Amino acid sequence: MPAINVNPTRMELTRLKGRLKTARRGHKLLKDKRDELMKQFLDVVRENRALRAKVEEALMRAHGSFTVASALMSTEMLEQSLMYPKQSVDLTMSFQNIMSVNVPEYHFKTKNEDQGDIYPYGFAATSGALDDAVDALAGVFQDMLRLAEVEKTSQLLAEEIEKTRRRVNALEYVKIPQMEESIKYISMKLDENERAATIRLMKVKDMLLQQAIEEKREEDQEALEAFQSNEAKI
Repeated sequence: MPAINVNPTRMELTRLKGRLKTARRGHKLLKDKRDELMKQFLDVVRENRALRAKVEEALMRAHGSFTVASALMSTEMLEQSLMYPKQSVDLTMSFQNIMSVNVPEYHFKTKNEDQGDIYPYGFAATSGALDDAVDALAGVFQDMLRLAEVEKTSQLLAEEIEKTRRRVNALEYVKIPQMEESIKYISMKLDENERAATIRLMKVKDMLLQQAIEEKREEDQEALEAFQSNEAKI
């Protein structure tokens, strides 16, 4: 007996065979999608690992330069030097479609076309270590944006991989076996009904044949009795 209730009819059998064919085709497509997503995910993870190491190294270098600058300059002078930034950034976001997953892409543009114009202070009263720190932060900004983009991409791809994996497993281990079991059950019931109908037809044929034989025998008996009666009269 199948796990789901089905009517053992030929129409239902045809419908289930069509659904099974569609499910198998969908299962194959979902497996291909899952494999491609895994490939894309692994590429993103490798890039993420390399970018994170690069960003952390640059941030450590900037932090070290700020530490040296704070030791050489007074706190008031350091805060006053960085109070009014000279360069501003416009950040925009677009989306890229990767295997039906919309992942973000970040774009930034500085207000001043000269990206080297990043020092909001004069050089006379500041330390060279502060210049190194600001330059290091300006250089790592693009990599930080790319790192945020890659990490969000890896998160979205991981979620899509998990959803696709659940769908593949549901088709492979639940839906397709249920439909195959239902098709087998209906086929067996139809074969059983066909055999039963054949047996009934054979029995009806035997009954009709037996009835015809008995009618023929009665007719022969009546003809014989009529012949004997006529012979006796003569």
